[in-house]
Amino acid sequence: MNTRILTLLAVAGTLGLAACGERPQIVEYKQGQYQGKADTRPWEGPAFKGDKVAWENALRNRNQSQNEYKRVE
Repeated sequence: MNTRILTLLAVAGTLGLAACGERPQIVEYKQGQYQGKADTRPWEGPAFKGDKVAWENALRNRNQSQNEYKRVE
Protein backbone atom coordinates (compact mmCIF):
# COMPACT_ATOMS: atom_id res chain seq x y z
CA MET A 1 0.00 0.00 0.00
CA ASN A 2 2.84 2.38 0.86
CA THR A 3 4.58 1.81 -2.46
CA ARG A 4 1.35 2.49 -4.32
CA ILE A 5 0.87 5.81 -2.51
CA LEU A 6 4.51 6.79 -3.05
CA THR A 7 4.24 5.93 -6.74
CA LEU A 8 1.06 7.98 -7.06
CA LEU A 9 2.69 10.94 -5.29
CA ALA A 10 5.77 10.67 -7.50
CA VAL A 11 3.66 10.62 -10.66
CA ALA A 12 1.52 13.53 -9.43
CA GLY A 13 4.63 15.52 -8.53
CA THR A 14 6.21 14.84 -11.89
CA LEU A 15 3.09 15.93 -13.75
CA GLY A 16 2.78 19.00 -11.55
CA LEU A 17 6.34 20.06 -12.21
CA ALA A 18 6.04 19.35 -15.93
CA ALA A 19 3.18 21.83 -16.13
CA CYS A 20 5.42 24.57 -14.74
CA GLY A 21 8.12 24.08 -17.36
CA GLU A 22 6.65 26.23 -20.13
CA ARG A 23 9.32 28.07 -22.07
CA PRO A 24 8.76 31.58 -23.45
CA GLN A 25 8.02 31.58 -27.17
CA ILE A 26 10.11 34.28 -28.78
CA VAL A 27 10.20 34.66 -32.55
CA GLU A 28 13.52 35.64 -34.04
CA TYR A 29 13.22 37.62 -37.27
CA LYS A 30 16.16 37.12 -39.58
CA GLN A 31 16.81 39.54 -42.41
CA GLY A 32 16.88 37.85 -45.79
CA GLN A 33 14.63 35.01 -44.68
CA TYR A 34 11.02 34.56 -45.78
CA GLN A 35 8.90 37.00 -43.77
CA GLY A 36 5.48 35.95 -45.06
CA LYS A 37 3.47 37.18 -47.98
CA ALA A 38 2.63 40.83 -48.37
CA ASP A 39 -0.97 41.64 -47.47
CA THR A 40 -3.27 43.50 -49.80
CA ARG A 41 -5.66 46.18 -48.69
CA PRO A 42 -9.23 45.03 -48.02
CA TRP A 43 -10.71 47.10 -50.85
CA GLU A 44 -8.27 45.68 -53.43
CA GLY A 45 -10.14 42.36 -53.63
CA PRO A 46 -12.44 41.29 -56.46
CA ALA A 47 -15.57 42.55 -54.65
CA PHE A 48 -14.56 46.25 -54.67
CA LYS A 49 -11.89 46.31 -57.41
CA GLY A 50 -9.74 48.90 -55.64
CA ASP A 51 -12.61 51.29 -54.78
CA LYS A 52 -11.84 52.37 -51.22
CA VAL A 53 -14.91 54.60 -50.91
CA ALA A 54 -17.25 51.76 -51.88
CA TRP A 55 -15.55 49.51 -49.33
CA GLU A 56 -15.93 52.15 -46.60
CA ASN A 57 -19.60 52.62 -47.49
CA ALA A 58 -20.22 48.86 -47.42
CA LEU A 59 -18.48 48.62 -44.05
CA ARG A 60 -20.47 51.54 -42.66
CA ASN A 61 -23.71 50.00 -43.95
CA ARG A 62 -22.81 46.64 -42.40
CA ASN A 63 -22.08 48.28 -39.04
CA GLN A 64 -25.35 50.21 -39.11
CA SER A 65 -27.27 47.02 -39.96
CA GLN A 66 -25.89 45.42 -36.79
CA ASN A 67 -26.88 48.41 -34.66
CA GLU A 68 -29.88 47.42 -32.52
CA TYR A 69 -31.04 51.02 -32.10
CA LYS A 70 -31.26 51.48 -35.86
CA ARG A 71 -33.16 48.20 -36.34
CA VAL A 72 -35.77 49.05 -33.68
CA GLU A 73 -36.67 52.44 -35.17
